Amino acid sequence: MSDPSRSGPEYARSALTAFLKARRARIAPESIGLPTAGRRRVAGLRREELAELAGVSVDYYVRLEQGRSPHVSDVVLEAVARALRLSAGETAHLKMLARPTERGDSADGAVREQLLRLLEATEAPAFILGRRTDVLAWNRPGDVVFGFSGQAKNDRNSARHVFTNPDAVAFYPDWSAVAAEIVAWLHLDAGRHPQDPELASLVGELSIASPEFRRLWARHDVYDRSSGSKRIQHPEAGILELQYEVLTMPGDPDLLITIMLATPGSSTEDSLRLLAGRHRQPPSPGGG
Repeated sequence: MSDPSRSGPEYARSALTAFLKARRARIAPESIGLPTAGRRRVAGLRREELAELAGVSVDYYVRLEQGRSPHVSDVVLEAVARALRLSAGETAHLKMLARPTERGDSADGAVREQLLRLLEATEAPAFILGRRTDVLAWNRPGDVVFGFSGQAKNDRNSARHVFTNPDAVAFYPDWSAVAAEIVAWLHLDAGRHPQDPELASLVGELSIASPEFRRLWARHDVYDRSSGSKRIQHPEAGILELQYEVLTMPGDPDLLITIMLATPGSSTEDSLRLLAGRHRQPPSPGGG
């Protein structure tokens, strides 16, 4: 996944190395008061500079970055996270990569009946993403906006749709931002489930299919948002400007419920109402 052919502990080690290198590279030495005169062979912070900032020995940090400190403490990891200015999501990702474990998996692709009823009770477009950005369920408004029921099951994967469907670029006017967000979610998923062969296969498939996916994957960004905005060029309604909220389930962090909201009184709200009136038939089986 960091290397698409790897999975399990080998992936976690290589991903940890790549993640820490990428995070060192994004910190400008002058931003923390380090001199920049003279030639620097690496972008960002050197290992020894980061070790000093984190309060650990250079040797210990090198072993950590190489994945050779499986019992590293929270205290050390949090010190490294502070030195690297990691977000809360990035810090959690660092801990998962540094101490990979076999996590108990929920039933892959299963959505509880209560969640399906919650989708149906939601008037706004909504859908549930599972592991690997698989679209597991949706409600009728969500189907009207995204057309899930008209897609083959194998195509109902957000990452595959964004990077391999030629219509996705037109559907998402801000395609680059959407693509970056999708890859960041896959990185988070890979940290949680380094043993997942289907995820490794998906990353390998998209790495071959899309140079942009390869570029974004190499950045090692991690999904760390619960809300935002998204523009959609709907084939019937034109531009829809939506805000989204992402809800996670405490008992199953692999499931994300995404609810798309229109600003009250906006043209998007009017468009959604018109679309709902045109498409009153229930979606095909398999959705909400």
